[in-house]
Amino acid sequence: MKKALSLALAAILMLSLLAGCGGNADSDGNASATPDSTSSDAVNTDSASTPEPAGEPDPVTINFPTASSGGALYAVGAAITNLWDTEISYVSASSQASAGGIENLNLVSEGEAQVSIAISSNCYQCLNGTDSFEGYAYGDLKVIGGLYFNPNQVVVTDKSGITDLAGVKGKHFAVAAAGSSVEGECMNHFTAAGLNYPSDINCEYIAFTDAADMLQNGTIDGAWIMSGAPAAAVTQACTSGCKLLNISDDVISALQAEYPWYAPLTIPAGTYPNQDEDVQTSAIKMVMFCRGDLSEQAVYDLTRTFWEHIDELGEAQANLKGLTPEEAVKDIANLPLHPGAERYYKEIGVL
Repeated sequence: MKKALSLALAAILMLSLLAGCGGNADSDGNASATPDSTSSDAVNTDSASTPEPAGEPDPVTINFPTASSGGALYAVGAAITNLWDTEISYVSASSQASAGGIENLNLVSEGEAQVSIAISSNCYQCLNGTDSFEGYAYGDLKVIGGLYFNPNQVVVTDKSGITDLAGVKGKHFAVAAAGSSVEGECMNHFTAAGLNYPSDINCEYIAFTDAADMLQNGTIDGAWIMSGAPAAAVTQACTSGCKLLNISDDVISALQAEYPWYAPLTIPAGTYPNQDEDVQTSAIKMVMFCRGDLSEQAVYDLTRTFWEHIDELGEAQANLKGLTPEEAVKDIANLPLHPGAERYYKEIGVL
């Protein structure tokens, strides 16, 4: 009898628990009847008003080529990819050394990399299949944002007697590696200054680190160096009887009439040893670009994370210091923004 009673009590208790679990609580915390699940009109209002949480995006791998391991761009790329890899849970990002902008664009267009940096002129040429990219256009190139200006720095020895770009005619001058973006700068500028390039110049096709040594020992008259200021190679040369050339308004205006990416830039006095006056030069903005087939959400998160941490990036890398999203959409040669980046800039009121 006791055993039967115990079983009955247990059954009642179980039914009570099941009723409590199946019912909804009213505003006083009392259990109310559960709607009949067989009725087509029965709706659980709590679940209807709370959408299912969105799942995390599929994993994204970002390979980010930069430049030579000793250059500033290599360190910039490493800082950016480390940030993305740390802050965005579904992104695995890493940087690698490369030959610089033109190779970076080729790697991205071929799908071997997803994001990189190059000067806006090279990006424009890649998008449109001109110059070094003739026959190899990558029409799906998209921009995450413009970064900092990369100035042209023309260094000449005092004994050369060169006072302007036209004065380089007949001189022994280092124009960087053949076919490089820097040699392209030499061609554009010397042509704008009225010279026939390269026939009017005794060209030396060498890297700017080698050019700095040759400037120092006087075996060349000048060199073209494109790098953020101050650049170590320019500092080395300016401690050894060299100076920076001023690029005139006329040359810059001639460049701007033909190319959409040039802007004037001032290298302030005192940037280099023995530099007592401001020097005007031309500059092209560095652009962070990506493949167009990266998802909108991924590029939105890459863009947002970059700008939300720009202060700490600037503390780590001088070239990133002081950058703003407002300037990121200017002076980028009318290159198209990726929809994910555009969404972010619109969200913060820049566009």
